[in-house]
Amino acid sequence: MLKVAVIGAGSWGTALANIAAENANYTYLWVRRRKLADEIIETHENSLYLPGAKMSTEINISTNLEEVVSKADIVIMAVPSHAVRVMAKQLRHYLKNDAVVVNASKGIELDSFKRMSQVLAEELYNGDNKNLVALSGPSHAEEVIRNLPTAIVAASSNQHAAEMLQDALMNTNFRIYTNTDIIGVELGGALKNVIAICSGISDGLGFGDNSRAALMTRGIAEITRFGIALGAKPETFSGLSGIGDLIVTCSSQFSRNRKAGMKIGQGKTVKEITESTNMVIEGFNTTKATFLLAKKYGIEMPITEQAYLVLFEGRNPAAAVNSLMNRVGKHEHEDTISQNFFIR
Repeated sequence: MLKVAVIGAGSWGTALANIAAENANYTYLWVRRRKLADEIIETHENSLYLPGAKMSTEINISTNLEEVVSKADIVIMAVPSHAVRVMAKQLRHYLKNDAVVVNASKGIELDSFKRMSQVLAEELYNGDNKNLVALSGPSHAEEVIRNLPTAIVAASSNQHAAEMLQDALMNTNFRIYTNTDIIGVELGGALKNVIAICSGISDGLGFGDNSRAALMTRGIAEITRFGIALGAKPETFSGLSGIGDLIVTCSSQFSRNRKAGMKIGQGKTVKEITESTNMVIEGFNTTKATFLLAKKYGIEMPITEQAYLVLFEGRNPAAAVNSLMNRVGKHEHEDTISQNFFIR
C-alpha cells in the first residue's frame, strides 16, 4: 500500500482523497479547520464543499500536517493556487526525499507569474522539478466523487513519477493518461478558467450557443498561442488538459468560473462575487496574471485583454464583446502558427 496525502479539503481535494482510498491506498486528508474535520469524521461527508456525497470511511482525516505528510509516498496539493507557496513552506519539513508531489491546483501565481509546479520546485527542491507531477483535465469534483467516468492527465518531466500517480489513482471510473509536457498541461488547466469566465459573461448577457462556441474555439487558439510562447507543446492543447478542460469548464453547471462570469454579465462586480462565496474563483487572478504576462512578452491575447478590462477596469461587458467582434479581419490560423519564440 502507498501512503497518499491530500492537502486541502475543498471539493477537489476531497474527491481525490476518496479516489485514493477506494483504490486501497493508505490515505490521509489534511483539513485546515477543526470544525470541518470533526464533521467529516462524524458524518463521512464534506457538507461545505460536496454536500450529499458520501466519502470512504477509509480516509484518515487530520488537521496535523506532520501526521498527514510524514512518510507519504505521494503528496497531492489541492489547495487554491494563492495558498500553494505558503503550504509548501510548511510541509517541506515533513516531506520524504523521494516523495512524489502532485500539483492539483489550476492557476498562476499573481506576484511571480509562475506555474504551480515552478512554485513547488522552488520551495521544495531548490528549483528541481523531477519529483513533481501536474494533475489536470476535465474533472469536476461533483462527478468524480460520484464515480462518473472521468479522464485526466498526469504530466511530469519524470515519467516514473507520472506513472506512480497513474497507478495509485487510476481505476474503472477514473482514467489517467501521462504526458511529459508539464508546461502545457498546467497552462491549459489555468487559462481555461479565463475563457470560462468569458463564456459565463456571454450567457449572462443573454447570448446563445453560437457565441459560446466562438469563445471556446478562439479561446483555445489564444491559450495555444500563449502556451507555445512559454515553451509548451502545441499538441497538448488539443488534449484533455486543453480543449477537454475548456469544454467542461465553459459549459458545466458545476463550473465556478462560468457561474462567476454569468454574474459579471448580469452586472455584479468581482468584489461582490468573491464576498458572496466560500469557493475560490481561480479565473479572476489567472486573468490578471495572464494579461500582465502576455503584455510583458508581447503575446496577442484579445479575449484575455477584454476579460481583464471588464473584471478589473470596469469596462462594460457588451462593449468588450463589440471590441472583439470588430477587430480587423484575419486568416483563422495566422495568429497561432506565426508564434515562433519561446520564453523559458
